[in-house]
Amino acid sequence: MKKNLTIDPNMKEKWPATKVGCLQYHVKVEKKNEQMWEYLKKDILKKVKDEIFDYGINEIPGIKESRAAYKAFGKDPSRYRVSSEALIRRIGQGKGLYEVNTVVDVNNLISIESGFSAGSYDADKIGEELTFRIGLPGETYKGIGKNEISIEALPVLADEEGAIGSSTSDSERAMITEEAQEVLTLVYCFSENGDLKKVLEKGKEYLEKYAGAEEIESWIVE
Repeated sequence: MKKNLTIDPNMKEKWPATKVGCLQYHVKVEKKNEQMWEYLKKDILKKVKDEIFDYGINEIPGIKESRAAYKAFGKDPSRYRVSSEALIRRIGQGKGLYEVNTVVDVNNLISIESGFSAGSYDADKIGEELTFRIGLPGETYKGIGKNEISIEALPVLADEEGAIGSSTSDSERAMITEEAQEVLTLVYCFSENGDLKKVLEKGKEYLEKYAGAEEIESWIVE
């Protein structure tokens, strides 16, 4: 069943351009898609390096607006980076990207190419009613591969049980493993100018081609 996502009014008040692109689909998660990594290395890495050269990382479209939104929410974007910026910084530093699984790897491809943070969640492990809001005072969760992390003042995805993820670092609760069968991929957009519809169309294409996603539903929450 399609999840119901709303954006908290307090978040919209602080940053009116906040939008979330949603892709929900069925999938058989595999370890790796070689074709995707060839495409990434041949086409996307060069494009990203050119953008870093042309703009500087902080000024890349998508990242620039996300950093400004973080400041509006009360978080230092240099200490708590939006995940797209963290990925692009790794590329700029020549560190390469982590290989996780086909869904997470495509998730990262969407994020790198668009400049928007993307997060993918096991739909069976999250509630039907979801809210995108600002992290509460003292709020934490166990991050993927990390200890408890502070999500106070970060843009946070939550259900009735509490926070699931953020546009900086997701929690372990709904992380994508090879057991996941239905996935919700969200693209977090803080830009007036970003063509989120186009990003979702490209994301759908990548998920079908490189992750074997089926029955993809696509919608935007504003």
